[in-house]
Amino acid sequence: MKLVAALLMVGMLILWTEIPPLAGSAWSCPPVRVTCAMLNPPNKCYNDRQCPRYKKCCPSFCGRRCLSCRLALPVS
Repeated sequence: MKLVAALLMVGMLILWTEIPPLAGSAWSCPPVRVTCAMLNPPNKCYNDRQCPRYKKCCPSFCGRRCLSCRLALPVS
């Protein structure tokens, strides 16, 4: 019985790690190419839950801040 429960738990963990992210969080933060010279830049957020809906907490050139998703428009 314990073996079956352990195998079921391992199977669920494997499936959980392969599930794609939710539609609202499928984009990643843009790369930061320039950083400021401030020793401890102020952060306006620390995680995505502190940002308004449809925004993500991302590192910026000087601290972390909430950014909107950039939608890629099709090129004709």
